[in-house]
Amino acid sequence: MAKLAVIAIGGNSLIRDNTRQTVEDQYAAVCETARHIAGMIEQGYEVIITHGNGPQVGFILRRSEIANEVAGMHFVPLVACGADTQGAIGYQIQQAMDNEFKKRGLDKSAITLVTQVVVDGNDPAFKKPTKPIGSFYTREQAEKIQQEHPDWIMVSDAGRGYRRVVASPLPLEIVEKEVIHKLALGGYCMIAVGGGGIPVIRREDGTFAGVDAVIDKDFAAGLLAAAVKADELIISTGVPKVYLSYGQPDEKALDRVTLAELKEYVRENHFAPGSMLPKIQAVIRFLENGGRKAIITNPESLEAAVAGKAGTHVIL
Repeated sequence: MAKLAVIAIGGNSLIRDNTRQTVEDQYAAVCETARHIAGMIEQGYEVIITHGNGPQVGFILRRSEIANEVAGMHFVPLVACGADTQGAIGYQIQQAMDNEFKKRGLDKSAITLVTQVVVDGNDPAFKKPTKPIGSFYTREQAEKIQQEHPDWIMVSDAGRGYRRVVASPLPLEIVEKEVIHKLALGGYCMIAVGGGGIPVIRREDGTFAGVDAVIDKDFAAGLLAAAVKADELIISTGVPKVYLSYGQPDEKALDRVTLAELKEYVRENHFAPGSMLPKIQAVIRFLENGGRKAIITNPESLEAAVAGKAGTHVIL
């Protein structure tokens, strides 16, 4: 029976660097990552792919801002930007995976599912938004935007200007988890929970409403992996392994580490917030919620990592 893995592909799987950000550049990067994922599938895996969307949401917001400044067009709500990018990036991954399947003679198809993720409307993150999004503004521009959008929070960002900040609440539930699980078990290569999912709150009558927020994509991937009882959570990032004292003279790569050891390294502040730490925390939550194994590596090492020859492997 095939193993089920949730693969969270990072920003370098979509945008390699600041000089290659066009849609065409992104697709080329996606195709490269798709090659390695297809290689995994040939090793006996069923996969659910999740992805980031930070830069892409930023591009949509900037276009929206320019359209507002030049032509008076309405702003695109952040929650809609998340949905837009799920569809657009999902399309690229879906096409790249399908093309790889055809090249390899694999009888498989990829499906993109626009996915909602429930958050708590009373999450403390909503009272103290910290996630910067969109462009930098002058004080005068920020004051004008604040008047037009009184519910937005504009803050000074490291002396570079003013930016909007939004909440980053914890994900609680994947709304479409049963559909994702059923299709994955049916042999489909799923692309879901893109960008951490579209943040929604559940009203008292059980209906949903979207909220402007940003969910950490690795936390959402870990939650999805636990919900579908995945055998493995695989987080793709910019480095081949996790390191202690990264970038320092005493840097040490982690090949195989237990959950208890990893938690101790977190307590010792070995991992940078906003970089490796969220990935480590996502792995910890997955393993604490029924998961058995997690791997952190870069895209080009995926095939070797699942064969046990690369990456950082975290076990119970």
